[in-house]
Amino acid sequence: MNRSSIEASAERIVRRLHDAGYEALFAGGCVRDRLSGATPKDFDIATSATPAQILALFERGESIGAHFGVILVREKNEHFEIATFRSDGEYSDGRHPDSVVFTTAEEDARRRDFTVNGMFFDPVRGALIDYVNGQEDLEAKLIRAIGDPLERFREDHLRLLRAIRFATVLDFKIEKETWQAVKTQAPAITSLPPERIREELDKIWKHPNRLKGFDLLVESGLMRILLPEIMNLQGCEQPPQWHPEGDVFVHTRLMLSLLPDEASLPLVLSTLFHDIGKPDTFCYDKEADRIRFNGHDKLGAEMTGRILRRLKYSNQIIDATVDAVSVHMRFKDVTKMRKAKLKRFMARKHFEDELELHRVDCLGSSGNLDNYRFLIEKAEEFSSEPLVPPPFLSGKDLIERGLRPGPEFKTLLREAQDLQLEGTLPSRKASLDWLDSRITR
Repeated sequence: MNRSSIEASAERIVRRLHDAGYEALFAGGCVRDRLSGATPKDFDIATSATPAQILALFERGESIGAHFGVILVREKNEHFEIATFRSDGEYSDGRHPDSVVFTTAEEDARRRDFTVNGMFFDPVRGALIDYVNGQEDLEAKLIRAIGDPLERFREDHLRLLRAIRFATVLDFKIEKETWQAVKTQAPAITSLPPERIREELDKIWKHPNRLKGFDLLVESGLMRILLPEIMNLQGCEQPPQWHPEGDVFVHTRLMLSLLPDEASLPLVLSTLFHDIGKPDTFCYDKEADRIRFNGHDKLGAEMTGRILRRLKYSNQIIDATVDAVSVHMRFKDVTKMRKAKLKRFMARKHFEDELELHRVDCLGSSGNLDNYRFLIEKAEEFSSEPLVPPPFLSGKDLIERGLRPGPEFKTLLREAQDLQLEGTLPSRKASLDWLDSRITR
């Protein structure tokens, strides 16, 4: 279903509520997006109807937050959240109101987070309803808290990250008092479940404007609280002959700016963490008169795993990111690898992201892309067949020749596959002949 169909379905819901005698409006982000010319991803609806009245109108309605006045309605295979106008009580947990009172559209607008998210639109009358001067801030490209910024952030600590996320994805500035409140309230972020923090961070990392989000996280103090390992990169000097750009923090930030717009999440995370082990492995080699970071890739992979588990990432994301960090130094040796080893290296599950990490690593330091170009050429050279095709030999072939399963099995099969990848053994027959001669030595 395309976007215009989704909006048409949302409008039908609003009209049905209107026809039943209730006030009903588009609310929040969809209003902001429509005004700015963007295509809304979804449409939320706010209404004077109570949850019970909504459920009476929509047979396919489902209560997903009746305590907060939210009903999920299905229309043309799409899902829409319909929320009763409300004002909120105290937020004792820093995330959810302890109680709500059903009220008017104006009161509902004033309990929301930011002015650009606090507008309503009536699709029946074609009228914008703006109690919080959201249109003015939208035109000025400002993220401004509704009412007292400190109070808004005390109510819901996730708004600290949401302010930065909206400033990032909309490319807006954060209004002065709102920004000061973000910095003041930053320590409160630790009260939130790591899953909610991760979700907001991911929306920043996956957006093409991620560098702005990175900078705002640093300047607000949230980075120091959530990812102190990143801030520890500041002041960690690097050998100038390889890193004329500056310390590890500057290098990491520069790499982030060089990523493609549509970078995968593991690629962004591996960029952030690829050198995370450098501060703890820093040493000065007097004999060579240079700085070294021996084993920083191995330590960095271990640290990356701990960080991602702390933020409750899936095993899939953790594995891909940790693997990229652990192998990022191997790229310097690709021109020296035997063909078999090189093919295996290039056949890694996430090699495309790992190669892109290497590219921005080079561009963010010496600028030398020789190994990157070498791998691109090899990818073209090897493109006519699988990098690692099925092996010609199996354990069955060894057993038929009287060998017993054991360590020798693995050695022989690996050696045979290496020769197959090198092109020395071009067929199964050649491989069997080699095996017979190898056994009789």
